[in-house]
Amino acid sequence: MGSPASWQNIGRHALLPEARHDEIARLDVIAHLNAYVAERLGPKVREAWDNRASGDWRTRHGREAVDRYEVAEAMANEPAYQVYSLVRRNTMEYRQLVGRQIVGRQAETLRDRARALNASGDTLRLDPAFRPPRYVSAVEQHLMRGGYTAELLEDDVSNPANYDAGLYATIGGSGGPWSNAAGRALVDWLRREYPAFVPQRILDLGCGLGHNTLPLREAFPRAQIVAIDAAAPMLRYGHARARSLGVDDIEFVQGDAADTQLPSGSFDLVFTTMVLHETSRQALPKIFAEAHRLLRAGGLTIHLEQPTYRGLEPFEQFMRDWDGRFNNEPFWSALHESDLPAMLERVGFGRDEVFETRCVAPAWQCSERQEDFGRAPAWYAVGAWRAANGIAAIG
Repeated sequence: MGSPASWQNIGRHALLPEARHDEIARLDVIAHLNAYVAERLGPKVREAWDNRASGDWRTRHGREAVDRYEVAEAMANEPAYQVYSLVRRNTMEYRQLVGRQIVGRQAETLRDRARALNASGDTLRLDPAFRPPRYVSAVEQHLMRGGYTAELLEDDVSNPANYDAGLYATIGGSGGPWSNAAGRALVDWLRREYPAFVPQRILDLGCGLGHNTLPLREAFPRAQIVAIDAAAPMLRYGHARARSLGVDDIEFVQGDAADTQLPSGSFDLVFTTMVLHETSRQALPKIFAEAHRLLRAGGLTIHLEQPTYRGLEPFEQFMRDWDGRFNNEPFWSALHESDLPAMLERVGFGRDEVFETRCVAPAWQCSERQEDFGRAPAWYAVGAWRAANGIAAIG
């Protein structure tokens, strides 16, 4: 079994909560448990399906299971899957518990650090009158109490700090010390596939902490970058984090990805990284339509997610659907069964402008089976050019 990176190797910045010896040990236990789930327990679930459950289903019904729902029914009483789910769910609950313990004792200190870093300039723009969409405010994503928008004290950054610290442990450092693998994967794809594409204005929809925004700044130092999110705590933390890392020119703006209030035709690149599954059936086409409205002629929109279920065998659909059933991801299943290229066409992109691809973080290699059904630094991507074969802002 591979050994995940210790939390001691996480990238340090002024907003990262300080963890004690025993807390680091607990975070490392979480990382090792997740590796064990992926590399030992996951294959046991596959064995149970191949060697017993699929045959039992075939005997009872006279046919093969045809979708993830039937596989779930067949696997419900399989000890291998019960153990897999128990351990995977408990690692997430434990991650949240440890994160709350670490952040709770320094919540005011972290808040004050963020205030100091955010005090000058106009690159952090929060709107006290803004009401986040319910798909953000009403969900405790990843079992995080209160979710992204929770504020336990004025100008709170507690949950973002918890998220930042815990994410590294959950993925065992596979996203790199800064947990920015999706942003790096996007940059690598752009450089490889479209080296002449040099966007001058970039929009990150649903930026969260800005983990995946900053690689775009490094790749395109002259671009104007706007990062939008619905959650004020995430923006406070992300803006302060960026400043502590020496990046002070990204605009962090509170707003709705489906209705940004930004001028039409004002961006060359509009992107998301692991955001769409945290939206809703009603919001998703509006977000795609907003991206279409915001793009200049020749501009690009691209969205990194986990693979859609289209074309996957029922067992893999079932395994990849775990987050939708057990990790407080209410739109996960619906998103991954959606035809995203067709949706992009419906909001105005031409069929020959829409594409699907795969983005992989640089210097990372693995087989498909090692991907842990969603936690490796490799993504399905769907996108479209605003004009057929257009290249925007060639530098």
